[in-house]
Amino acid sequence: MQTNISETYQQTPLGQQANDILRSCVHCGFCNATCPTYQLLGDELDGPRGRIYLIKQILEGNPATEKTKQHLDRCLNCLNCETTCPSGVQYHHLLEIGQSLATKTVTLAWHKRLLRQAILTIMPYPKRFQLFVNIGLFFKFLLPASLAKLLPKDHQQTIFFSAELKQKSKQQSKQRAQRKILLLQGCVHNAISPDIHQKTAQVLDKLGIEVLNEVDPGCCGALSHHIQAESKTVQSIKHNIDAWSQAIEQGVEAIISNASGCGVMVKDYPRLVEKLLGKDSSYYLRAVKIAAMTQDVSEVLANEDLSVLQLGTEYKNIAYHPPCSLQHGQHLPEIVEQILASMGATLLPVQDKHLCCGSAGSYSLFNPEISEQLKENKLENLQKQGADVIATANIGCLHHLQTDAKIPVKHWLQLIQ
Repeated sequence: MQTNISETYQQTPLGQQANDILRSCVHCGFCNATCPTYQLLGDELDGPRGRIYLIKQILEGNPATEKTKQHLDRCLNCLNCETTCPSGVQYHHLLEIGQSLATKTVTLAWHKRLLRQAILTIMPYPKRFQLFVNIGLFFKFLLPASLAKLLPKDHQQTIFFSAELKQKSKQQSKQRAQRKILLLQGCVHNAISPDIHQKTAQVLDKLGIEVLNEVDPGCCGALSHHIQAESKTVQSIKHNIDAWSQAIEQGVEAIISNASGCGVMVKDYPRLVEKLLGKDSSYYLRAVKIAAMTQDVSEVLANEDLSVLQLGTEYKNIAYHPPCSLQHGQHLPEIVEQILASMGATLLPVQDKHLCCGSAGSYSLFNPEISEQLKENKLENLQKQGADVIATANIGCLHHLQTDAKIPVKHWLQLIQ
């Protein structure tokens, strides 16, 4: 693609990076064939190729408009286009640049500014989010149905989680464990589905691996990063690198996540630290080490003898939804299915399993109509083969699908005994 970057950006690292990415695009359109928003809306500007042209226009000196920002913000950041692209275009890096530039020149509508601030104030903080959810559950009968369905379904489990499940975790046998890993707690797990962490610890304990929990858990930074809140993203990344570096010094062999959305973010820390703090920052080398040590929990299990584990008998037929952050972000498209199949699971075929479910972090809050339609399409494909349960590997996907699913939606680790 030919470019004519304006003098404003020509000599900047941002402009040079964007120019390189733009020139690698041959505008073939293969990306549109697998883009969820393009397939849904049929608008060239709501596909990767169209968004690339919009970003190119900004970099060539045309100011971003509200419409420009709307099309850019409608991107799910699912990375499906990058999996499809024959030219290896780093689309999500270019999108970051475009969204950042558009955010600086276009003012969001007041209700979106309010929602953005609420997300940044509540969701990255586990205790605040837990309190927020508990209040919502208490007053659920007063809420409109559209809001009430967003609350976790396991009410009692959510409200009374903390003391009971943490005590159970402490009681797990550690006598056999010669290996230690650090389990990322995330910011919303304990409020939405706390037993996923407990199940993770139980499964790894049977494999002789002791799970250490974070001392001061918080958001990995993905929530703020995806809504262009750079200062908050920096704050989260620095906090985590400081905390996790101490765990590394204590001898953990890996940092694992059972939420693929968090995993893909942490694995991207070196690039983000270089971009936001500089390569000469004291955080850069530690970010490189942390990223190298970070694994999805499926990567750990894939290299272990799983003969000591077995599948539960409650669900015989499983429809698996691979999160975009696992299949496209971490390039682990079938790892969970291979693990479950090796344990004797019956995995049903799922049409269009490569497409996003519409959760995409906070996307469902900012773009509810698109998100709901994608969810409806995904649930139709997941449920039409007669599955007993839907399994997935990301807390966001799990909760999003759970709101309207007719069958149980579980984290895949919850299916293992």
